Amino acid sequence: MAILDIARMGHQILKGRAHEVANFDNPELHAFVEDMKETMVHAGGVGLAAPQAYVPLRIVIFFVPEGRNNGQAVPLTVMINPVITPMAEEMEEDWEACLSVPGLTGVVPRWSRIKYSFQDVDGSLKERTADGFHARVVQHECDHIDGVLYPMRMIDLATLSFTDCDDGEDPEADENAEDGSEPDHHEPEPAL
Repeated sequence: MAILDIARMGHQILKGRAHEVANFDNPELHAFVEDMKETMVHAGGVGLAAPQAYVPLRIVIFFVPEGRNNGQAVPLTVMINPVITPMAEEMEEDWEACLSVPGLTGVVPRWSRIKYSFQDVDGSLKERTADGFHARVVQHECDHIDGVLYPMRMIDLATLSFTDCDDGEDPEADENAEDGSEPDHHEPEPAL
């Protein structure tokens, strides 16, 4: 296994639609998925898409820690050729970060409840439903295989900020605190 390089925002590999996987018997596919897992863990992310590892295929891996999902963990999942269907029109906004956009975070709207289908590494078809952070992670990672990074989904670019930003020193936040409102503090999100 190997730690793979992660493409950063601006690289051409992150701008296009990735190709479907057709051959599930290819040993290189299985080795690449193992390398993706090792890379994601090494980078401290909760998800990784193949284009982020410079491979233009529709492969996504992710997991959801129980602390981010109402006490219910979602184990490491390998999704090949995933398809997302929203189950409601309701959108939720929350902070996101990304291994391909290091050091930044921003507020992104996502469907609150989705159904998604995919093939596993053996080609078997799977289907799940998700809401909350689980739904957010799946949507974020699947965006990568369509050439979309989270800043492209942001409605208010004013929320884009550095993850190590000290909001306590922001004069605007101090002004807000003086008028009785709470300063706009947020915890950095783990990279997706």
